[in-house]
Amino acid sequence: MNKNERIKYLREVLKLSQEAFGKSIGLTKSSISNIEKGTRNVTDKHIKLICNEFKVNEEWLRTGAGGPDNMFLPNDAALLMNMGKLADSDNRFKKFCVETLMNAPDEFFDYIYKEFLKFEENEKKEKE
Repeated sequence: MNKNERIKYLREVLKLSQEAFGKSIGLTKSSISNIEKGTRNVTDKHIKLICNEFKVNEEWLRTGAGGPDNMFLPNDAALLMNMGKLADSDNRFKKFCVETLMNAPDEFFDYIYKEFLKFEENEKKEKE
């Protein structure tokens, strides 16, 4: 499977149309179609955008290394990638929020988790 075929395979695994997939990375439906057919080259920029947007293992996308089981980044690697994006961001409020959460005691997260569960339960009740 070449890069173009892996992109199509990824899109199908994600159950996205060419239009939705393209929109997520700033390309048109016809651009995605051409990439998948191999009539348009996949650039480094496209690869970086796909990997960042969908938490794809860049090595897999470029070479197919590890097969389909290696398609996505492990959760910890995706988390590190997101933290790196946050570090590069100019959004001081996001940084403040994340830093505050990172310094919070575990009991705080237990409380938040319980509140989210209550919220989900209330949402289900309202739908019924």
